[in-house]
Amino acid sequence: MKINRYLLGSTLVAALGGFLFGFDTAVISGTTEALRQVFGLTSNELGFTVASALIGTILGSLAAGRPAEKLGRKAVLRWLAVFYFISAVGCAMAWSWSALLISRFLGGLAIGGASVVSPMYIAEISPAEKRGRLVAVSQLNIVLGILFAYFSNYVIAALIHAGSAVEWRWMLGVVAIPAALFFLFLLPIPESPRWLVKQHRREEARNILNRLGNPNTEAVLQEIVESLHEETVSASEPFFQKKYYRPILLAFMVATFNQLSGINALIYYTADIFRMAGAAQSSALFQSVIIGFTNLIFTLVAMTVIDRFGRKVLLLIGTSGLVVCLLLAAYAFYNGIGGRLVLISLIGYIACFAFSQGSVIWVFLSEIFPNRIRAKGQALGSFTHWFWCAGVSWTYPVIAEHSGGQAFAFFAAMMLLELFLIVKFLPETKGVSLEQIQRQLGID
Repeated sequence: MKINRYLLGSTLVAALGGFLFGFDTAVISGTTEALRQVFGLTSNELGFTVASALIGTILGSLAAGRPAEKLGRKAVLRWLAVFYFISAVGCAMAWSWSALLISRFLGGLAIGGASVVSPMYIAEISPAEKRGRLVAVSQLNIVLGILFAYFSNYVIAALIHAGSAVEWRWMLGVVAIPAALFFLFLLPIPESPRWLVKQHRREEARNILNRLGNPNTEAVLQEIVESLHEETVSASEPFFQKKYYRPILLAFMVATFNQLSGINALIYYTADIFRMAGAAQSSALFQSVIIGFTNLIFTLVAMTVIDRFGRKVLLLIGTSGLVVCLLLAAYAFYNGIGGRLVLISLIGYIACFAFSQGSVIWVFLSEIFPNRIRAKGQALGSFTHWFWCAGVSWTYPVIAEHSGGQAFAFFAAMMLLELFLIVKFLPETKGVSLEQIQRQLGID
């Protein structure tokens, strides 16, 4: 089955939520030193400033599921665009540390919501044989956002006098431009056909499935109806119960170790890490761009093979590489080597992460829960992801102040543990319909 233009266009627009997710996540990395000086922050306070967005992200990931069920996926994405815009303007105009924290918190709400709704929407409009690649477009946009954030930081620093009082404001405020475009581009895309069926708007769902290029619309529609039947019969069914324990534990496992790899310590503090390794400020910003570009390239590679090799194979290969690269980085910091060795180890690290953990997590979380609880399951996975992200991001500058080697050694140990759990427990979901996956996991 070929991907038609309507399906591709709708996927790309929804994935812009991922672009803003990545941009807003990474842009802080170029401002950390300025924020220390402007607001007189300690390492703990800087960690909290970074984590303030992540506290919002935790709440956003928890809160997004219910409005996505009640209002629809598309409507929630529009509200998230508004939150992104307000957050960017607020950060740019922040007159105090408190104002900055509040603005970053609002941005975090949008990031958390986008991490739930964007991949869920894409999964629900995608045919089974193309779903991995299309949901991975959301991850591709996340890494594009990260790359653009690093690049915009580098350009702004080059255009504005170094140390200028407005440099960091421009870096944080530029997010408002893609946020406004996201809102406009959302207007013409369709609502999720699975959500429409749940709202008893079957004819609309049928028309959208036809426009999305499904070769057997009636069969797909009937499969959706059957999978939602139990929810219609028992809408108050609790989420935490025995028959859902496998997808719940799998979501917790994948989301937890995604963050215990240390990825957001690198994303949020890229320039700081390179400065710790002896690089000057301009060189550190440029090396951040190299990291972002590597992230993009290997995400593209993963997208080309995720539906061919499968989710589990990518995780096994990439996580093995993460162990090696993290141990190399720990060795460099323990022995004060720095420079080229740190750059090489972190380029290898980001390549392995993008090829595996980064590309698989949102695809896997969007697949393993049945239709009737997918929003809740996606929210659980995102909440777990962002909970650990907040913990790692808050504590990293405090730990790194004493020893960068200890942090990277810990992340390596966590990846070794994950390798064992992947081999032992992770199922393969490639090429299987969302409705068949729940049967594969023993869910009636």
